[in-house]
Amino acid sequence: MSITKYEVFLKVVELGSLTKAADVLGFTQSGISHTISSLEMEFGFSLLVRNRSGVKLTVNGEQVVQPIREILKWNEQLKQQVADIHGLETGTITIGTFTSVSVHWLPGMIKEFRKEYPYIEFKLMEGGYLEIEQWIEAGVVDCGFISLPTRDKFEVFPLKQDRMLAILSQDHPLSKAPYMPLAQMAYEDFIIQKAGSDYDARRVFERAGIQPNIKFTAGDDYAIIAMVENGLGISVLPEMVISRQNHNVAMLELEERSFRSLGIAVHSMKYASPATRRFLKHVQVWLKDYPE
Repeated sequence: MSITKYEVFLKVVELGSLTKAADVLGFTQSGISHTISSLEMEFGFSLLVRNRSGVKLTVNGEQVVQPIREILKWNEQLKQQVADIHGLETGTITIGTFTSVSVHWLPGMIKEFRKEYPYIEFKLMEGGYLEIEQWIEAGVVDCGFISLPTRDKFEVFPLKQDRMLAILSQDHPLSKAPYMPLAQMAYEDFIIQKAGSDYDARRVFERAGIQPNIKFTAGDDYAIIAMVENGLGISVLPEMVISRQNHNVAMLELEERSFRSLGIAVHSMKYASPATRRFLKHVQVWLKDYPE
């Protein structure tokens, strides 16, 4: 069976479309369709249901996705190991990440890493904390940035603590206060991240024994900041999200200082690819020199 067929199949599943997969992979749509049909003939059952909105997995297709992912993962690891033996540094690292890390850390990390390993490529997948944990567990990504604590089964490298701050509109009565009283937060309209990305804010409330008055939920940190700017409520966000940006909001220290603990995790260092292991070491060294 051809590894290429597996790669095509997973790309179609990832994008939910034969046409999109063809564009990304440089195939014709008929070529993609033929490859999927050939794979279905080899397996002896249908993998995809095609409809107007795109494609989705059949019940049988759902059962083979994870084994196919594992085959491609090990194929990539084999290629990297062979290259490593020959003294070549090649491969692809797929990283699970979220907006603040993608904006503030990864560009510099990758730039410095590629000075030493120019032939190692990167694929970034952005999501919430829960999505990234699921990607690590399923082998969709090689490693992922997460907020600690995380799942016990992961191998985790703690990186930095990031202060949590309250953000308010500039005309809010407390905008000039020396800090944000925790008890007051229970009476304010609150804007929170979507489920799976809201771990940090909820930990603040849990420690303070507060039930927030949630009025809005948003999937993007910068959408939350814009809503706060327009007086739709207050929020609590990590300092890294709101620093180095020209936002028209007041930022207040919390009455009891709180931090999110950032780390990077892999499912198993034993089975991590050579390129992934090199990158994990690089991340830890790079952050030692990163300005706070």
